[in-house]
Amino acid sequence: MDATHMGSTGIGFVTMLPVFLMGVGAMSVRPLRRALGEKRGIGLGTLAIAVSCAARFWLNDSLGLLVTAAAAGIGIAIVQALAPGFIKRNFPGNTGGAIGLYSTGIVSGAALAAASAAGLADRFGWAVALASWTGPALVASVIWLVASRPAAGDKRARASQGTVATKTITFWSSPRSWSLLVFFGIGTGAFMLVMAWLPPFYVALGQSSETAGYLLAGLTFIEALTALALAAFIRHFPDRRGPLVTCLVLVLAGLACLLTTPVSLAVPAIILLGTGIGILFPLSIIVAVDHVNEPTAAGDFTAFVQGGGYILASFVPLIAGALRDAFADLAQAWLLMAIGIIGLIVLALRYSPDSYLAFRRSLARQETPPG
Repeated sequence: MDATHMGSTGIGFVTMLPVFLMGVGAMSVRPLRRALGEKRGIGLGTLAIAVSCAARFWLNDSLGLLVTAAAAGIGIAIVQALAPGFIKRNFPGNTGGAIGLYSTGIVSGAALAAASAAGLADRFGWAVALASWTGPALVASVIWLVASRPAAGDKRARASQGTVATKTITFWSSPRSWSLLVFFGIGTGAFMLVMAWLPPFYVALGQSSETAGYLLAGLTFIEALTALALAAFIRHFPDRRGPLVTCLVLVLAGLACLLTTPVSLAVPAIILLGTGIGILFPLSIIVAVDHVNEPTAAGDFTAFVQGGGYILASFVPLIAGALRDAFADLAQAWLLMAIGIIGLIVLALRYSPDSYLAFRRSLARQETPPG
């Protein structure tokens, strides 16, 4: 903020932009799958992230941050749009576990970034700290190229184009579709809110930037552990409502710590938020995938839920930044998110396995080619 002269609202917009584009990209999953294929598209998206990170070494003013955030958001959007369908197709016997591992990778990367950001910035400058993520993105591209061979999922996806892709299945008219979209959006918004504003919150309370970074790193490390545990045990919970309500209550308790005594209850807040969000983020994807059996349709449906959800979630850090500018505090942001979490508990109680069957029957009535 000192280097770019951006206020909290501007920094919130930098955080918002890639997430918003992730949502727009997810909405474009069908043309992306047709044009690129799942394997090639995910590889190209990862390369786009690498190039965007590298550009931050030179484009390090406020405009450069926005441009590179947008470019990275496009790369992330391609990956996030295509990955759930690829997982559903290639891991039909344990889709929940595979998505849990995928989500573990996301939050593990966030943990490493949070732990290293302040130290790298102090030693090399913040532009180098941001650009350093070119290396991991390139490594991920190579790993993906090797690990995704042979592209059985791509072959099956092309084979199914003549059946599923030509059907006029839409999700816009279903209340359950919108319910899951809102659920994913608010849950991901909680993740984005904590990732973007927890360190500035504790710095404003008198903690050092290193301490604030370590708190965020600890939170995301706990998220990674709980997401990994979810991947191992989710198959034992065919009814997802128990884990959903449990993780939401934990997030609510963590937000209560931030609202009441954030410094003395910092460690409990980190444990509660990390555990709750670590379960909530992958489980919200798993619940959406559960609603559709056929892999291509499941990918399209998950893209709809994630796309709209990411667009909704993208406004959370922006709103939090605006509230911080207006009140010089983040208490209002934590309170609004707590109200949202209470709403998610009400929604979660409705996601019974029987309701999945009703949703599938409503889709089956659409599975008739036009004309």
